[in-house]
Amino acid sequence: MSHAIHPFEEIRILLAALPGPDTQAAAAVRARDGRLTKPPGALGRLEEIVEWLAAWQGRAEPAIERPLVAVFAANHGVVAQGVSAFPASVTQQMVANFLAGGAAINQICKSYGVGLKVYELALERPTADFTVAPAMDEREAAATFAYGMEAIQGDIDLLAPGEMGIGNTTSAAAIYTALYGGPASRWTGRGTGVDDAGLSRKNAAIDAALTLHAPHLADPLEILRRLGGREIAAMMGAIAAARLNRIPVVLDGYVACAAAALLQAIAPESIAHCIAGHVSAEGAHRDVLTRLGKRPLLDLDMRLGEGSGAALAIGLIKAALACHRDMATFESAGVSEKSE
Repeated sequence: MSHAIHPFEEIRILLAALPGPDTQAAAAVRARDGRLTKPPGALGRLEEIVEWLAAWQGRAEPAIERPLVAVFAANHGVVAQGVSAFPASVTQQMVANFLAGGAAINQICKSYGVGLKVYELALERPTADFTVAPAMDEREAAATFAYGMEAIQGDIDLLAPGEMGIGNTTSAAAIYTALYGGPASRWTGRGTGVDDAGLSRKNAAIDAALTLHAPHLADPLEILRRLGGREIAAMMGAIAAARLNRIPVVLDGYVACAAAALLQAIAPESIAHCIAGHVSAEGAHRDVLTRLGKRPLLDLDMRLGEGSGAALAIGLIKAALACHRDMATFESAGVSEKSE
């Protein structure tokens, strides 16, 4: 007798069958690197970046022709607890700013030739306040995950998931507390710039939520639906879809890494195709990256979100690729190699 598969079970099945790296492509990059006009290892992590690109694109000659920052925007019911310095209406206003080209992420993407798409996730209907009820039900969380998977359409070859959502640093901090242990104050930051009283309300909201949902928090997908937001669910879907389609991912900051942390908790190797674009000044992001096994490319004290740190890192990744692809070899340049 057949039986219906629960939405979360479908996600678990998906994450259990992800492709691995192309080790032959990475080896081809290493071989070419050894012939370039420079001492071995002289470009440091830039050399590692190109190997990472090759391994996860599955190409001995990796390329970045259609990089994309996908910004997911959502609203959070926990804002009712006074956890943000700005009202929820700012989320919609910032989406309009993105679409008009007026945000920081627009300027960074323009500077580095990176595409930008913005996805609105039912902004008129915030998730439930997770201090009194689960933020989402299972079907909505899974459907939003599936919606996020659509971000890889359009033959993109490098993805940076970003987010916008008033209240979402509270959601991310709650996720980290549930995954890694408390107190909540270890994981929380000032987000949009809350004062001491606002920070205290933020910690209190997370403590209340963890008490309410405690019997269910052994399951990362339950953590998502009870404490997460739609943008976090969508970023999880985008990261998973990128892996299935051999698209490397550049992680942004504090909130984006909450999506990666949940994926890692479900399937430890599910974020192997991700690189950390930067370390945020928000909360305990540096500690999060250590737990994710990611060493950030940039450390600029940023805490904006929007995919901004990841977009800056794409500029660095493009430079690394240009060095590998366009540098002369010792043979082509007529340069003598190292003496034996």
